[in-house]
Amino acid sequence: MTEAVDTDAVLAANRAFYDAFERGDLDAMSDLWEHSDDVVCVHPGWRALHGWGPVAGSWFALFGNGSPLQFILIGERAVVDGDLAWVTVEENLIGEGVGSTVTAINVFRRHEGRWRMIVHQGSPVAPLAPG
Repeated sequence: MTEAVDTDAVLAANRAFYDAFERGDLDAMSDLWEHSDDVVCVHPGWRALHGWGPVAGSWFALFGNGSPLQFILIGERAVVDGDLAWVTVEENLIGEGVGSTVTAINVFRRHEGRWRMIVHQGSPVAPLAPG
């Protein structure tokens, strides 16, 4: 594959992550992640979750709270380096009683020809943060 094709595929996987999140779709979210002990997820304000079991449990808890979120993504940038890729993006979250901006980094690893998420870290952006 060419680098441009890889970059497009990584960006498509990244968008699929946010689509699954918005829909609260556990099956789609599960399909995006690598199911291994290597995965790490840090939701804003949470401690790091290591391994697919705890990460899957976090999505179950988030999707079960009944408060859907909409994401408006700004500044999505992907870098591909062999079988690893990462995307940086600003997540503008809109929901019932919720409005905030989170800067995220999503790391993907190519596994059996597909880009699977192995790391998601979201960090809230302070109102007067430089940038």
